[in-house]
Amino acid sequence: MKKVSIVLVLAMQLVFMYSCSDDTTSTNTDTEIDDTDDIEVVFDDTDFEATDWTTETHSKDADPDFEEVFEDDAVKRLDIIITEDRWNSMLTDMTTLYGTFGSHSGGNGLIDSDEDPIFVPGEVFYEGKEWYRVGIRFKGNSSLQSSWSAGILKLSFKLDFDEFEDEYPQIDNQRFYGFKKLSLKNNYNDKSMLREKVAADVFRDAGLAVSHTAFYTVYVDHGDGPEYFGVYTMVEEVDDTVIDTQFSDNDGNLYKPDGDSASFAEGSFSEDDFVKKTNEDDADFSDIEELFAALHASNRTTDPEAWRAELESILDTNTFLKYLAVNTVIQNWDTYGRMTHNYFLYNNPDDDKLSWIPWDNNEALQNGNAQGAVAIDFSDVSSSSWPLIGYLYADETYKATYDAYVQETIDNAFNTSSIQAKYATYAALVEPYATTEVSGYTFLNSSSDFQTAINTLNSHVVQRTSVATTYLNQ
Repeated sequence: MKKVSIVLVLAMQLVFMYSCSDDTTSTNTDTEIDDTDDIEVVFDDTDFEATDWTTETHSKDADPDFEEVFEDDAVKRLDIIITEDRWNSMLTDMTTLYGTFGSHSGGNGLIDSDEDPIFVPGEVFYEGKEWYRVGIRFKGNSSLQSSWSAGILKLSFKLDFDEFEDEYPQIDNQRFYGFKKLSLKNNYNDKSMLREKVAADVFRDAGLAVSHTAFYTVYVDHGDGPEYFGVYTMVEEVDDTVIDTQFSDNDGNLYKPDGDSASFAEGSFSEDDFVKKTNEDDADFSDIEELFAALHASNRTTDPEAWRAELESILDTNTFLKYLAVNTVIQNWDTYGRMTHNYFLYNNPDDDKLSWIPWDNNEALQNGNAQGAVAIDFSDVSSSSWPLIGYLYADETYKATYDAYVQETIDNAFNTSSIQAKYATYAALVEPYATTEVSGYTFLNSSSDFQTAINTLNSHVVQRTSVATTYLNQ
């Protein structure tokens, strides 16, 4: 690419996006909205050349470059350009899904919607290079609705780099340094802006499969020049590169459970609650059904050795128990044990066992909302409601394994001194960008909120080590 500043590149792109060649002027209407609130986005901006395209940066042939995209020791910048009409179509769609922007100041009265916000094509700029007609949409569940209804435009984004390849053949199999899809998480309800990243670091340091994460500042230009949307956490997508790079292959069934039967309560199984992210056209859910059957087998209390053998032929119990120990020590209330979502199950082709993968960790590293995080001995968890916890913890063999992983967690992955050092390093990186977020694009009430949140995290790791030590010494 020619050596021009990112500001000039953005300005040039704006000129292009708002003007059309002679043969497209009469048909480029961008957005039409009818009386039924249906949104039709009409694309007619196909006459362009992907001049910044290289094999290393844009091609499907490149391996994922984790060092470039998920660097730990930097806060990188990402610029997004969306035409004014397309941006307005995104906002109109959000209003249809969740009501008027800024309609109330809290997260109450959330709407249960099965629909994702719409994708529109936009441009992504990074380090002076352009990625073309990238699929961009808002993402999230309660965090998205709560931010929207509170009038905070710092919303999470999902990026899909070849979402619109049928409309734009120039971007066939476009990738961002080997990544097809990425999430930009807005660090909702986290004034430290560190929890999503640190929790993922802890899971990885414990030896678990988990998404890579990194800090980014995000600027969005939707017609009036770049606006600072704040500090985001870039998160690797499980159904993209996590199963590609952290398992032997990506041919197994990947499920993102969400709904009542994601609790694994007896008799609750429903295919609708186990959303397939791979092999979507294959209606075979026998691996999940077998897990339900093995978990609730009648020999669980009469012949626990046989019960364990059958369960372990279907579920990677060691991985689950390690995850459970880490998740419980660090505290994470918005997942299994309190909520029926925020985890994946992958049927690993290596051993034909379902493996647990944590997801969406912005609510970790705190006691949490509602009932709060589960007790370390699960004394506040109903076994019938959450049998993967209750049944395994009631088994002496599995309890001993869980206890060993609790000790391992506080000795290593969540060791007080190493975690406090990590907090200090990340806080120093993020602080200049966090404390300069602007009203309407931040969850901070004042710049001092950031340091207060860091202090709370430092106290939290001390307190959780004490809780775990007391538990193990009983």
